[in-house]
Amino acid sequence: MAKQNEPLVTHIYTADPSAHVFEGKLYIYPSHDLEHDGEDNDNGDQYKMEDYHILSMDDVDAPCVDNGEALHMNNVPWVSGQMWAPDAAFKNDTYYLYFPARDKDGIFRIGVATSNRPEGPFTPQENYMLGTFSIDPAVLVDDDNEAYIYFGGLWGGQLEKWQTNSFTSDAEGPAADAPAIGPRVAKLSADMLSITEIPQEIVILDEDGKPITAGDEDRRYFEGPWMHKYNGKYYFSYSTGTTHKLVYAVGDSPKGPFTYKGTILDPVIGWTTHHSIVEFNGKWYLFYHDSSMSGGVNHKRCVKFRELQYDAEGNIIHMMPYED
Repeated sequence: MAKQNEPLVTHIYTADPSAHVFEGKLYIYPSHDLEHDGEDNDNGDQYKMEDYHILSMDDVDAPCVDNGEALHMNNVPWVSGQMWAPDAAFKNDTYYLYFPARDKDGIFRIGVATSNRPEGPFTPQENYMLGTFSIDPAVLVDDDNEAYIYFGGLWGGQLEKWQTNSFTSDAEGPAADAPAIGPRVAKLSADMLSITEIPQEIVILDEDGKPITAGDEDRRYFEGPWMHKYNGKYYFSYSTGTTHKLVYAVGDSPKGPFTYKGTILDPVIGWTTHHSIVEFNGKWYLFYHDSSMSGGVNHKRCVKFRELQYDAEGNIIHMMPYED
């Protein structure tokens, strides 16, 4: 049986869980960590993920089921390796799986695959989504049925090399007192298979309305974007990376700007975490990962979940990862 704050599955290593409610059940779309002895570095070479296994639960206290391999890199023509954190969406009576991977030039792009079942298997498009780059796609299908894709990650995610919307291999990040590099957002086409515009940078502001700076590592964006709505507001949450926190900002538009509000979850065992937030049967849940199952090995992670709560003003109540 699934238990809060415990690994959902233990027979494989899983990470980066994107949770959704489809067909009255919880479906979790994680990445799949493989065991290996490769180098651990800032380029992310330690993450050798090659496929996706989609998890599902009938309820939060029901067993978590591994539905088997849903997509493998060998079936995606444009991919050379490292199929990292995915997300999923439902529209047009179709399930869509969005995933980052390195193309044949070693540059991270975002691909999409389709299925008539939430657990797959998924059939990939022949090429990546033109105009996309970097990692960590997250998709919001808004109340008006318009869909948006959010993406981007620093360092191994290569986002700092895309500051001009074209790849510059030797580009560096901004100075510590300059505005931080933001994630990207673009509207998806009606068929959900392409973007309809040049991705725009999301601005995250501090309490004084000024952009958060690159040196503000407790609050600035690093990777792992997620978007959900609560009481009509857009909640944009993300990982700070080097300070190992999950934090969030709130705005009135799906494209921002967003004003920083606070920490969701303090650091976990392992280098960083990656999350999603979903409502299920009237309660809200945070899905995340840590490296507790492997004793702290960064590329041997496990997916967990816990209930998330808001206060009367709509602020997410701060949580410690190893306290109930």
